[in-house]
Amino acid sequence: MTHALPRTDRSLPIALLRARERVMGPVRQLLNGQDLTEQQWRVLRVVQESGPIDPTQIADQACLLLPSLTRILQKLQEKGLIDRARDETDRRRQVITLTDAGMQVIEANIDDSLALIERTREKMGAEDYEALLDLLRKLNGLDL
Repeated sequence: MTHALPRTDRSLPIALLRARERVMGPVRQLLNGQDLTEQQWRVLRVVQESGPIDPTQIADQACLLLPSLTRILQKLQEKGLIDRARDETDRRRQVITLTDAGMQVIEANIDDSLALIERTREKMGAEDYEALLDLLRKLNGLDL
């Protein structure tokens, strides 16, 4: 008996990759004008949302590996968008914060970012958009 894989249009990994590329295309266009990569943007957004945060938490929340994050943090610091300091209570840990320039980059892109989100919501329908986010959260919580 032979086992057949599902067609690629019914393959979850491929569907997720296709959806990611569909969503990220306009985001990349937005960021190209800001001299930022999508990974750098994710780090800025996580730090902006969380406030002072250590790199391990950033890596987890931004879906990055720690070695990649180390390079990204170095680049963002060189650009003057983040600060790195030693944790006051545990000197082995770093704490990452946004600089004023980092916050300005986020503020300069808020309207365009919100417009991308709203365009996607409108095209999908608000109910499907929220259902997709709920399903992805559920998938991310599974132990596969």
